Order: sequence, then structure tokens, then C-alpha cells
Amino acid sequence: VIEMQAAVHQCSATLDFMEEKLRPYPATVNDEEMYEHAKKVGTSLLGEANVHLLPMAMGAEDFSFYSQKMAAALFMIGTRNETLKPVVRLHSPYLVIDEDVLPIGAALHAAVAISYLDDHAVETQ
Repeated sequence: VIEMQAAVHQCSATLDFMEEKLRPYPATVNDEEMYEHAKKVGTSLLGEANVHLLPMAMGAEDFSFYSQKMAAALFMIGTRNETLKPVVRLHSPYLVIDEDVLPIGAALHAAVAISYLDDHAVETQ
């Protein structure tokens, strides 16, 4: 398509997917124990009705590189507020998030980390 469109405009074009240079993204797979921990903390902090399991998706996520090095679980905070502006998906220049949820998200991330560290403390002496 690109080559033909270039020809229509009397020029040439090439496409390089950089397959030799790019590192493919591995699958993002949650560590089961870490997932259960984050879910427990989220439920405790936000209530069971506010913790939802996201369906599997095929999108690439660079978080997957972290999960290859250590136990990890990817979780997200909801930022949609349908009363603010038209609802559009992520990666849109028209995305509007409900910034009131950002302190809640920060508290959730901090609580997950602190409670994990409390449960897995290592004596250094």
C-alpha cells in the first residue's frame, strides 16, 4: 500500500519494520501470588465492588520485561468519568481522565508495595 501510494504521487517509499534491531515484547504474565496480594490489598482499600478482573488482551506492554526479572502483577486504576467529557480510549489526543482518582491510585500502589514489604521483610543483622 505504501509503495503504491508513493507511486501515485510519483515518488518512492520503503518500509523498514526493523525486525533485525527490535527486541520483541514477551507476554505479560502476572505472578499468581503477587496478583492475589494486589487483589487482596485493593479489595481491602477500595472494597470488593471496586476491584475488577480485566480480560486478557493482545496489546504489547513493556511491563513484561520487569515481570521476567521478578514476581510482578500488572494492575490499573480506573480513570474514566463519563460525566466529564466524551469517553475516548487511551492513546487518543482527546482522552480526558478523572484526576480525582490519582490520589486513590497512588495510595493503592503504595499500599500494595508497603504491605508486600511488611510481609516479606528480611533481617539484615
